Amino acid sequence: MERWRGRVALVTGASKGIGSQITRVLASHGLKVVACARSEDKLQELAEELQSSMGDVFPIRCDLRSEVDILKMFAAIEERWGGVDVCVNNAGLALNASIIDGDSEDWRTMIDVNVMAVCYCTRESVRSMRRRQVDDGQVININSLSGHRVGKAHFYSATKFALTSLTEGTRWELRGIDSHIRVTSISPGLVKTNFASVLMGEAGAAETYNTRQYLEAKDIADMVVTVLSTPKHVQIHDILVRPTEQLP
Repeated sequence: MERWRGRVALVTGASKGIGSQITRVLASHGLKVVACARSEDKLQELAEELQSSMGDVFPIRCDLRSEVDILKMFAAIEERWGGVDVCVNNAGLALNASIIDGDSEDWRTMIDVNVMAVCYCTRESVRSMRRRQVDDGQVININSLSGHRVGKAHFYSATKFALTSLTEGTRWELRGIDSHIRVTSISPGLVKTNFASVLMGEAGAAETYNTRQYLEAKDIADMVVTVLSTPKHVQIHDILVRPTEQLP
């Protein structure tokens, strides 16, 4: 991780769960971390918590459903730190909206956050890297096992299948321009975060975590470190990580 010290990483959905843990771990390794989310208060608390870390944290409010907000964020990053060397597309959500009778606004929200925001942030990060002649940058997509098999949340699975395809498509396009920027997908199984409560409510989430083995958010943050720790000529394309007891 030494070569990343002092370089800039963007982490989306950084105010809680996996995103906040990724921010903590990257800052502990000396990276400058742009922590973005909609919750300004939680981002500020995280930045204050990490003031004594080796790295630095730039909290910035951004509604990832808005391309305009995302472009403003990248302009702010450029003004403060020059640009992005690592992009961690972590933000994502699952809403209880089925395919045959789901609410179309819920569908649109999942598409905007799980798919479109990834496209916007990847495009702008790669542009930033190429403009500054950064040829060893890294894009990391926090995917899901539901991007490899259809889980109970069917529409959510569709957005994560899209992310699996986008990761491979990004790799092909980067090779097409002879770039050594790498792209990786990390696909967790059950992780204990607020994710389950958004999907199934507090009672459903409590039942899930009380009856099943789960991963911790830091386990996924450690996977990010694993990806960044590989030599420049090594690309880890996809990591599937699940609790030892999880079957599907």
